[in-house]
Amino acid sequence: MNNSNPANLPPLSVSILGVEPLDEFIREIADFVHHMIMTRPNAGPDTRVEVEAKVGVLRDKASNRLMLPVLVETILSPNIDSDLRFETNMSAAQHKHYNTLLNQLQQTSREPTHPSSPLEYKHVKVVDSFYASDNPRDREKIRVTRDEKTGVAHEIMTKIRLGDLNIYCPKRAADWRVSVNLEIPVAHPVGTPTHTRRKDRICYSHEEFNIDLTQVTTTSSSNPLPEVTHELELEIARPSLLLFAASRRGDMNAPEHERNAFDELIRSFVNNARILVKNASDGWH
Repeated sequence: MNNSNPANLPPLSVSILGVEPLDEFIREIADFVHHMIMTRPNAGPDTRVEVEAKVGVLRDKASNRLMLPVLVETILSPNIDSDLRFETNMSAAQHKHYNTLLNQLQQTSREPTHPSSPLEYKHVKVVDSFYASDNPRDREKIRVTRDEKTGVAHEIMTKIRLGDLNIYCPKRAADWRVSVNLEIPVAHPVGTPTHTRRKDRICYSHEEFNIDLTQVTTTSSSNPLPEVTHELELEIARPSLLLFAASRRGDMNAPEHERNAFDELIRSFVNNARILVKNASDGWH
């Protein structure tokens, strides 16, 4: 073999140490999520931690798409100007676009040659009713989620947002946001709901993640005309796994696979969010 031929590139090591460092972008998101989890308030044993990524558009105070002097996907500091807004509502055409893409992926994922495990699929219709809290100082509303057909209540909870990270994507039609929340079960409220949200949701599940494509119809006493919006979000499916992995992160007394499980979970989470954003079309309000 003539090794002087420039076309004969030999196999390369991933680095001088033979290992690939965790990408700085992924590590930043992992550090943020881990910090939110480990410093969360104690809200009771039944409280769930929710980590989700929503696809949307970052807008400035003039409601224009955010423009920053960067060339690639960038994490914004959580302390950035409060005039910045993140809008999740997409057009009906964009919703259909994602629906088509995900349905096609769900079908091809069952073929033997597909490189990943198959996607599962279900269609869910629920109604969320929101009630003011009994505590006048509590800004969070109580949400009662019922099956639209049977009226059976699936969840009664209040949600507390712990923190957000906005990710600006100058090369894409959309941006995304990572949110960490607490979902706290509560007793059924009394009185009349302030507003309701009917959710027509298509749920795709893949390994440890759920992808929810939702059409939301909101009605309230202050607005007689229903408002229809469309949203796409990615969520880590098992809060128990998330908390276990977070507790073992960096613990030198834990087995290596448990020590690294949290960063691997966030790596896949970020990869899935990036794929959703990459496939966005020009359909944002």
